[in-house]
Amino acid sequence: MKTDIEIAHSVNMKPITTIAEKLGIGFDDLELYGKYKAKIPLRFIDKEKVKQHKLILVSAISPTPAGEGKTTVSIGLSQAMNRRNYQTTVVLREPSLGPVFGIKGGATGGGWSQVLPMEDINLHFTGDFSAIEKAHNLLAALIDNNLQNKQYSLGIDPRTVEWKRVMDMNDRALRQLVLGLGGTTSGVPRETGFDITAASEIMAILCLADNFEDLKRRLGNIFIGFTYSGEPIYARDLKAQGAMAALLKDAIKPNLVQTIEGTPAIIHGGPFANIAQGTNSIIATRMGLSLSDYVVTEAGFGFDLGAEKFIDIKCRYGDLQPSAVVLVATVRALKYHGGAPLDSLKEENLEALQKGFANLEKHIENMLQFRACPIVAINRFTSDTDAEIDLIVEKCKSMGVEVSPIDVWAKGGEGALELADIVAGTCERCDNQITPLYDWNWDIPKKIETVAKRIYGAEAIDFSTQAKKDLKKIGKLGLDKLPVCIAKTQKSLSDNPALLGRPKDFVVTVRNIEIASGAGFVIPITGNIMRMPGLPAKPAAENIDIDNEGNITGLF
Repeated sequence: MKTDIEIAHSVNMKPITTIAEKLGIGFDDLELYGKYKAKIPLRFIDKEKVKQHKLILVSAISPTPAGEGKTTVSIGLSQAMNRRNYQTTVVLREPSLGPVFGIKGGATGGGWSQVLPMEDINLHFTGDFSAIEKAHNLLAALIDNNLQNKQYSLGIDPRTVEWKRVMDMNDRALRQLVLGLGGTTSGVPRETGFDITAASEIMAILCLADNFEDLKRRLGNIFIGFTYSGEPIYARDLKAQGAMAALLKDAIKPNLVQTIEGTPAIIHGGPFANIAQGTNSIIATRMGLSLSDYVVTEAGFGFDLGAEKFIDIKCRYGDLQPSAVVLVATVRALKYHGGAPLDSLKEENLEALQKGFANLEKHIENMLQFRACPIVAINRFTSDTDAEIDLIVEKCKSMGVEVSPIDVWAKGGEGALELADIVAGTCERCDNQITPLYDWNWDIPKKIETVAKRIYGAEAIDFSTQAKKDLKKIGKLGLDKLPVCIAKTQKSLSDNPALLGRPKDFVVTVRNIEIASGAGFVIPITGNIMRMPGLPAKPAAENIDIDNEGNITGLF
């Protein structure tokens, strides 16, 4: 069997200008990054067309550690929609190097449902992550510079500064550190640390901004800390927003590439729904809807994380309305959540599969809470048996849910034609208007409790002493009307990764609440989730290499 990279190399990619022509974009309008990648200017966004066209959201049940192929399904579905003559663009998130060199892999799909060129996209792509990293760390440098600046000091109390630095790599050694050592010319010593770039507030700002003006406004609204006299300090007080926006001048423009079947693919920002908002940019989604009749997009990890944030945060800020929602389920994930060991998931196990249905049921219930018309796509793996697939189909039908087994890894768009028909039909006949779960005007604890109890299934919420202090600070700053972007493990519906299936009677612990006033939300940190992940014992980086001709190997 060919690997993903071997399949990718067997395809003759079309010049990106050919893909752009399908969207009505001429050669002179593209900003080319070589032969197969380009940036699309923001002027192609047409908000009237955005309202007229159909948005299809793809989410998933709670995954196994390796993921369930949500990106692969999104790509395969877009290819199937085009095979059915529905003009469709797939709009995806950019990969982070952390998972690429860690355990989960990249974010370009797989098999015959990939976006190309996969090596470029999974590694440096067009430099968006680097620009975000630089803009974020510029602000960090300006903060530390002002702390020791006697002539122009803002009087910032270093004990109140929570702005960390970021790097696009899983590196647990950087979670907590002390900087400013080395004497008076090397800064003011203080405790800080690093987050991964995907969790940067700059990433969230880029993903939620409307345009350059809105980008600068949001950058200026970043909360830094307090002065010694207790006055709040924002990035605009350091006059940082202009330079930061200048670093993002190209990163704000969405990237155009192609799928293995030549479907237009727009990829821009936003991975990691467990520690960030986990959705691609509003600009990218609007761009896709401006240029095609249908857009297939994804939201990170399970419905409890990515889809909740997509609807409660992104759709509210972007004035977006999904016309259909697809939930990706796999035999292996259901068996895993039914108690089967990870190393046994390739073996038929109908008993574990049956027990795992509790997780599927909860995610379908959550879809209905948002008034979505549920569609389940069973992403088939080579080890799945017909008996296992049939059992899931029977379960979904017994719940009155549309369901379609798909084989997009092996067959590309051809493997999801039935799903494409179901999705197109749902877009036309489903009258439900997807609605947010909570009112932003509610207080922060009520918003957290609503998500935790109704979506996760929690019995209660426990706010730590630090979280209670953070709530007071948020109230003092007048930020209590912002939505909540909860950081939680993706491995469980609860905040405990060991509680698989559909846990009950559990308590969600809110450890602390970070402020992302520029992005426009607050971040309750639950359980033991870390915003700087670590590498596994045997990282994927050990298998990646490059030969003398520049060909990369071992990338999946």
